[in-house]
This record gives sequence, C-alpha cells and structure tokens, in this order.
Amino acid sequence: MKIIGIIPARLASTRFPGKPLANIGGKSMIQRVYEQASKSNSLAKVIVATDDARITEEVIRFGGEFVLTSPTHQSGTDRCAEVIDLFPNFNAVINIQGDEPFIDPAQIDLLASCFEDAETELATLVKPITNNQDLFNQNAPKVILNKKGEAIYFSRQTIPFIRSAEEKDWLGKHTFFKHIGIYGYRADVLKTITKLAISPLEQAEHLEQLRWIENGYKIKTKITELETQAIDTPEDLLKISSDLL
Repeated sequence: MKIIGIIPARLASTRFPGKPLANIGGKSMIQRVYEQASKSNSLAKVIVATDDARITEEVIRFGGEFVLTSPTHQSGTDRCAEVIDLFPNFNAVINIQGDEPFIDPAQIDLLASCFEDAETELATLVKPITNNQDLFNQNAPKVILNKKGEAIYFSRQTIPFIRSAEEKDWLGKHTFFKHIGIYGYRADVLKTITKLAISPLEQAEHLEQLRWIENGYKIKTKITELETQAIDTPEDLLKISSDLL
C-alpha cells in the first residue's frame, strides 16, 4: 500500500485570513504541518495542495513539494482529489489538516494502518470524550460506531441521547466519541465521492462525511487518545505561541 499525505491550504479563511503563513516560533504554520507530516513512517510523499502563489512561494522556501490547484474547490477533500490525479501510483490518501502545526505523526500512522485492510474505503480517527465541555460542544462533532468500528453517523448534537439519566451523568452511562478531523481515502473512492451531490444530512449538519455515509460508503475508524490543537483564530495562535515560550 503506497500512501500520499496531502495538506490542503488556502489563505482565504474567514476567521483567520492568511493562516497558513502565520509565524509560529520562527516557522510558518504550513512549514510546521509539513515537517510533522514528513515524520510519519507511513507516507511515501507529502504534498501541499493550494490555490495561492504566496503559499507555493513559502513551500519552495522551506524545501517542500506542492501542487497548485483550482480556486473553486469547496473542501479539502475536493483539493485532494485533484492532486491524486497527478499521482496515479498511490493507493491511498491521508488528508492532513493545514491548521494543526503540532500534529503527532503517530496519528497519521494510526490512520494509515486502516488501509492494511484491503476493504477499507474511507477512514478517520475518533477519541473518547472525557468531559462535559466536549460532550455538549456543537463545534465538536460526535460519532456513533457500529460493532465493526465503522462510523454510522456524525452529529454536532450529543449522540446517543441517554434517556434514563440527567445530562450531568451521561459520561458515566455510555462511551461517547469525538471526531478527530483527519481523513484517509482509498484513491479510487476519493475520486468518486467528490462527484457526489451534497446530501440532505450533510446540508443539515454541515458535515461532508455524512454525504459519504448517505451514499453507502463505509468509514473505518481507529480510536486515539491523542488530540492536537487546531488553530482556527488569531486568539488560538496567541495561546499556542505563548505555550512555546
């Protein structure tokens, strides 16, 4: 199994314009993500996928590889699909979030291990929820798994609903899982899912993985105890930068 890591990156972030070029301890965010991904033992190649020349210039500066992609893509998944067309010898893709400068390579390796099973179509990571802040945070999607470890639903709501207990006691009644937003795709499946129309559940929850489930694709999961800090806002950057001092 030959796996490529792709880091979608764009400058036009609503909450944090120019985010990939933000300076974190003397290195740009995109450089830090690239360097962490390159430490993975599972990836044969790492590529930055971007539509902006300023990002390509930064990638050239630190010696990385990039592909200049279309500016019309609606998601990182779409950007990954354009890139994989240029690398037909790869069997699977890991989509690495461009706003996680301290992603642990072990997370990438764990996700890549899903593709040791030839039947894996799509894959992602989940983490047990241990506090009520995550459990009831609508910005932290929850996941329901079947007995095979496949994701059967994602929601911004807390799922499942525990009918027989007060909310403050839910964590003691059930093991809840939080979605960790890193994806793996078998190359042929990636090309297919990006051609699917937006589905009703995706439209309702604004979670693209629901489109795949509604169309019958299986999403294999692995459980991780690791979670790295994503940087969504300038305030997040200030916090993570202060932690480096």
